[in-house]
Amino acid sequence: MPFPSSDPRPLAGIRVLDLATFIAAPYCATLMAEFGAEVIKVELPKIGDPLRRFGTPTECGDSLVWLSESRNKKPVTLDLRTPEGAGLLKRLVREADVVCENFQPGTLEGWGLGWETLSAENPALVMLRVSAYGQTGPMRALPGFGRIANAFGGISFLAGDPDRGPVTPGSATLADYMSGMYGVIGVLLALRSRDRTGAGQMVDIGLYESIFRILDELAPAYQQGGFVRQRMGAGTVNAVPHSHYPTSDGRWLAIACTNDKIFERLARLMGRPELAGDGVYGTIARREAARAEIDAMVGAWTGGMTRAQVLEHCAEAQVPCGPVYSVDEIFDDPQYAARGNIATVPTRVGDVAMANVMPRLTGTPGAIDWAGKPLGADNDAVFRDLLGLSEAEMTALRDKGVI
Repeated sequence: MPFPSSDPRPLAGIRVLDLATFIAAPYCATLMAEFGAEVIKVELPKIGDPLRRFGTPTECGDSLVWLSESRNKKPVTLDLRTPEGAGLLKRLVREADVVCENFQPGTLEGWGLGWETLSAENPALVMLRVSAYGQTGPMRALPGFGRIANAFGGISFLAGDPDRGPVTPGSATLADYMSGMYGVIGVLLALRSRDRTGAGQMVDIGLYESIFRILDELAPAYQQGGFVRQRMGAGTVNAVPHSHYPTSDGRWLAIACTNDKIFERLARLMGRPELAGDGVYGTIARREAARAEIDAMVGAWTGGMTRAQVLEHCAEAQVPCGPVYSVDEIFDDPQYAARGNIATVPTRVGDVAMANVMPRLTGTPGAIDWAGKPLGADNDAVFRDLLGLSEAEMTALRDKGVI
């Protein structure tokens, strides 16, 4: 099924149709594009993906989010709500391996473009469907975004201080990016299965499910003992000290003592070796019972030094410790620089810094070929060159607003 390609990247020869909007399913397509897949981004004529206007605007008319997260894609315009648009999509599906979409369930079916229809056009097709609650269940038809998924999935309840209401867990888009990553896993698994059987399949993801999946022992701890984890601020269950601590220069550090041996190293470093081992705080159970006292003790110790001094001492003692960074500090950090974590990409508004490709493959690495393109930039390349439409057909479709 894959089309010929000279690109050495692992997904070269895979063609993806990205019908989705905003972040979740499009992020799956972006990750595949970074590793060689040809991704055709389908947008509504004259309007485009709302992601173009989400985030910091730029003078080219598209946001920084668009320039970064729509990299390596070939944008075309196509109104799927029209019979002509639906017909062209079916023709594209016959030439594709993967379709990514995140409309509310039933939307594509209403346009005559549901899974049954598209898989009949191409039985080898893999279709990723991301929605708020998935394609089944009593809530399947409801709308939702990342913030709703974070809340429904259980992570928002855990975010914040115990004496205050829940807060955003880092970013409202966490569920979108997580679902996009699980989407890649699902698509690659489905393609692997297709390699053996020749048959495609649907990958069905609810935004909230990617959040629920990463909550470690939350489910078994409740089922086995009725334990309902509460907000703990910077702390976490099952490990003490395991939090954020201040320094004398107004900065913050993260220290993680995940077992008794690491706490013993920290106790020696603080000049309190008697607290570890057979001492009063030598086991995790004892430290859990005295969480506030231990956090105060560690905070007093870190607060007597600069962040650089604490980092140096902890590194020498093999105590896991790291700075709580803001983004400006990330740009100055030598580890980020050494790993090339920040890419500078030419765009329509000049060079733009963005997160580099992940994961890192040593033999066939991914790459950022270009930043997010203008609306409809690849209409000719896709409709004329790939599907073989004539100039007269292209003109008629433009005049009717189909492309």
